[in-house]
Amino acid sequence: MKTNGLIGALVLTLVFFPLLPANADETSTYVIQGAKIYTLAGPPIEKGSVVIREGKIAAVGASVDLPSDAEIIDASGLEVHAGLFDAVTRLGLTEVGSVPATNDTTELGEYNPQIIAADAVYPASEHIPVARANGITHAVSAPGSGGGGFGGGGAFGIAGQGTLMNLEGWTIEEMTIEKSVGLFMSWPSISTQSFDFATFSMKEKPFKEVKKEYDDKLLDLEEWFDAARHYKQAVDKGARENFERDLKLEALVPVIAGDKSLIIYAQDKRQIKDAAEFAGRQKVKMILAGGADGWKVKEMLAENNIPVIVGPSQALPRHEDEPYDKPFTNAAELNAAGVKVAFATFGAANVRTLPYEVGHAVGFGLPWEEGLKAITLYPAQILGVDDRLGTVEEGKMANLIVTSGDPLEITTQVKYLFINGKLTSTDNKHKRLYEKYRAR
Repeated sequence: MKTNGLIGALVLTLVFFPLLPANADETSTYVIQGAKIYTLAGPPIEKGSVVIREGKIAAVGASVDLPSDAEIIDASGLEVHAGLFDAVTRLGLTEVGSVPATNDTTELGEYNPQIIAADAVYPASEHIPVARANGITHAVSAPGSGGGGFGGGGAFGIAGQGTLMNLEGWTIEEMTIEKSVGLFMSWPSISTQSFDFATFSMKEKPFKEVKKEYDDKLLDLEEWFDAARHYKQAVDKGARENFERDLKLEALVPVIAGDKSLIIYAQDKRQIKDAAEFAGRQKVKMILAGGADGWKVKEMLAENNIPVIVGPSQALPRHEDEPYDKPFTNAAELNAAGVKVAFATFGAANVRTLPYEVGHAVGFGLPWEEGLKAITLYPAQILGVDDRLGTVEEGKMANLIVTSGDPLEITTQVKYLFINGKLTSTDNKHKRLYEKYRAR
């Protein structure tokens, strides 16, 4: 009876939970033939081929040997690009912003360096297929702090570690490229105005009081990093058995040691300068995220070799006395000053707009190739994964898109999408709803 029961359970499992999806890609070798290839490692190849085998780019060039077992994709008149890379998102951590049960973006408290986004990512999120349909093949999903935001309202805290993942897979283990690419935190701001939920109105605080709160937060932050440094020294000397393990301090150690970057979300000039000075004092590698006022301190950023992951360019100026086009030109000014720039959407629902945010910046002075690199090669370099991603080169992960034209143009279509060497469907909820109501 027990044996029959086990067989019955296995049959039910196979019926209701098939081992492979209906559209599973069982082919492991492909040749994309006859396309214009933008390798970003050299000049474009006007009419070349890319060989994909076992998840990697096996060969690329104007003339390559074609494997006999490969599926040939005729890409004549099309373009091949490295898959697009959104450097900071909330993919898999939030589904419907107004429904709290579908949001897992933040933890209680201001200091949570031990939190890793991968532990909370929901692989079946509807936002993921929508994003990849527009050419985004991989992205960093990052936790937030201070109520879930990336510092936009003066929130402060160490949110946790961001996870780099492919946008295809059944489980987060299958999707993960790098479980932790860096530690995310939101820098505090000095603002005398705050929203009072009791009266649903703005309330004003004296500047002296606000400045003291700001200074106290910075002092507290310094103490955390100093404590982490002492913790590291104790561990290095083999004294762990003499003290209790601290997961928070342990998570700060890779940043203290220079093995991982501290990714600081800051928008205003004062925030950016103070964050850079803090990183200098603590001798940690800093990446600036957001950086709306980056153009105001571009020389300082370039001098200190601080890369910037800018937010969406299609936005209004943050200050009423700024030119209307400052959000559009910020990336171009940073690039011209010698600052390495990547782009990110910092959300989930609008990850699909990533190429258009860059296209908008290109229209306002950012060189086209620099714009394309800002969502392919540069985020990979900034986050230390350019040995696997960012260019169309032999040996790299086969995250590729085949497009009808310039991926930064809104009229361009993604014809084929490869993630980890797998030909991946571009079907998504937006497309299904469009077809449904179009057929009314």
